[in-house]
Amino acid sequence: ESLEQQLHSCSSLDELELLCKEAEELRTDLSGTNLVFGVGNPKANLMLVGEAPGAEEDRQGEPFVGPAGQLLNKILKAIHFERDDVYIANILKHRPPGNRNPNADERLRSLPYLIRQIELISPNIILCLGRVSATTLLKKEDSLRNLRGSFYPFHGAELTVTYHPAALLRNPKWKRPTWEDVQMVRNRYDELNG
Repeated sequence: ESLEQQLHSCSSLDELELLCKEAEELRTDLSGTNLVFGVGNPKANLMLVGEAPGAEEDRQGEPFVGPAGQLLNKILKAIHFERDDVYIANILKHRPPGNRNPNADERLRSLPYLIRQIELISPNIILCLGRVSATTLLKKEDSLRNLRGSFYPFHGAELTVTYHPAALLRNPKWKRPTWEDVQMVRNRYDELNG
């Protein structure tokens, strides 16, 4: 059975998660990592996609639970979302060694699983957190500065991008543009979901 057929036959997130658990190709070259599948509302209209799990995420098996995750929760609260209202996933479902960026090969192998996850949730807005996430999904290399501030059609949803919360912890000057981005997301969300 091809991967495409296997993915297509997953009719729920639970089934997809089981498939991901068994998928060797989702692993990085760091051994003994846990699957970090995704968390939140399986019927969410807003889905957030980060880059890859870190140490804390690997430990807990959940995305965005470390310091960047706490900042993300605050950002969501600022635009009146609880963490449980949205769905949060990453491009990679396993932690890469040394918290390095996901490499092209890992991104490519992980993408079909994420696309199926997006199809099953069927959000109408996808917010990419960080350049790696956006360029992987849009399949176009560009700077985050150029990609920000627009919505791109993607699998029946509208996709946009902002800075990764981990980047904000290192560089507070990006907090203002991020605030503008998420307000734009909130306004569009309200337009689409009345």
